[in-house]
Amino acid sequence: MRAARLIKMVLLLQSRPAMTAAELAAELEVSERTVTRDAQALSEAGVPVYAERGRAGGYRLVGGYRTRLTGLARDEAEALFLSGLPSALREMGLEDAASAARLKVSAALLPSLRDASTSAARRFHLDAPSWYSEPETPELLPVIADAVWDDRVLRARYRKGRGEQATEAARELAPYGLVLKAGIWYLCARAGEDFRVYRIDRFTAVEAAEERFERDETFDLPGFWEERAASFARSLLRTEVTVRVSERGARQLAYTGDRAAAAAALAEAPEPGPDGRRTLTLPVESLDVAYGQLLALGPELEVVAPEELRVRFTEAAERLHEMYR
Repeated sequence: MRAARLIKMVLLLQSRPAMTAAELAAELEVSERTVTRDAQALSEAGVPVYAERGRAGGYRLVGGYRTRLTGLARDEAEALFLSGLPSALREMGLEDAASAARLKVSAALLPSLRDASTSAARRFHLDAPSWYSEPETPELLPVIADAVWDDRVLRARYRKGRGEQATEAARELAPYGLVLKAGIWYLCARAGEDFRVYRIDRFTAVEAAEERFERDETFDLPGFWEERAASFARSLLRTEVTVRVSERGARQLAYTGDRAAAAAALAEAPEPGPDGRRTLTLPVESLDVAYGQLLALGPELEVVAPEELRVRFTEAAERLHEMYR
């Protein structure tokens, strides 16, 4: 532990002109007294750490000293490629590895380039979770992430369904990759001969086995996820409704439900009639879901069929008329 801290202290001083004891203590998560002892130990080991006293004082390396201790460990190199996802790194337990990797890269750069990481962070930030929801980190995510990194077989219990209909089953999986979608974590894994997708928050128990699985190097995680996500979205659209939309309603349609389904329906629809409205057949999840989604378009959309949904819209319009009359 102390050796790693001493290396980090040298790299910090190598990447900056000087640092105060308070700054070093904050970075190393130790007391200022420990910083003083560590600086003494480095000096005795031949690392030219110089301490300047006074209010503007601090620690610095003398004579442009540079260490060669900048080689990246494997976990640090892998974490570095995810450094644009700080919340994801934290949730997977890789925050320390990413921090060490960035520090080593910064220490290896020329002095004129050492502000590159700060400059990039000021100009780009990726916020993965969706709006209007507070994401929760699944408790078992770090264990699953470790198994993904190490290609270890995962023995788990997985819950399907909700409430009284929920069931649990044992699974033995080859965990290929993790996906963070709108604040929700998913595991893409091989179960037997098939690749499947599992929600991380539905695992009730996981254990990484000692044995490793042989990874299929042709497996394409982004491509697999894109295909499964599109297939899942299509599988939800189990019924159809016929609607007439105005030009404005057509533009808003993509924001009320499945964007791809709306685009396809509009592409297949005939030209607008004399009143400027287009008639189209729209795939929807259910009539209840369609009612909630399409009602948001108000007078820009008219339900033509089925009659059951048209009646519900008629009743809603009458209630609104009565309310605002």
